[in-house]
Amino acid sequence: MMIERDEGPPLPDGERVAGAKRRSGEGAAPTDPTKRNVGATARARKLRFDETEAEYRLWGELRGRHLNGYKFVRQVPLGLFIADFVCREKGLIVEVDGSQHADSPTDTARTAWLNGYGYSVLRFWNHEVLAERRAVLDTILACLDGKISTPSPGLRFAPATLSPLGRGGRQAPEDR
Repeated sequence: MMIERDEGPPLPDGERVAGAKRRSGEGAAPTDPTKRNVGATARARKLRFDETEAEYRLWGELRGRHLNGYKFVRQVPLGLFIADFVCREKGLIVEVDGSQHADSPTDTARTAWLNGYGYSVLRFWNHEVLAERRAVLDTILACLDGKISTPSPGLRFAPATLSPLGRGGRQAPEDR
């Protein structure tokens, strides 16, 4: 007998993460960030194609190792989530948020989960990226260089709670 279970928190617009409602044993959503959720790659490709103006502008600055040689990838599936920009070498995720993310409990849970797997999360508002791109890039660079390492109010920067060595297969403490 298959038991139905709910796999993930609702997205800000009330939708569930793609493929989140599954029957146990039938491709249940992974909790390991190295395992992809069913349909996550297709959803990530769609997000790359349907990027916001802010994501487009920031990607132009991050792609091709333009930011001091750091390699970034975009729209990366990690467990139940898709991260906007990821520097795997430093375990930094950069999220570019619109107004739908204001006071989002889903973002809090998402950040905590990503932190537990060794990723630091840095968030910017769309208007910050568009109006103050140099300051945004300087902040990203400061995080990459370890000059910013303490959490900021409102989870605009949330450092990893697990060593970066925990990424890539080792289970987070709560999953052991």
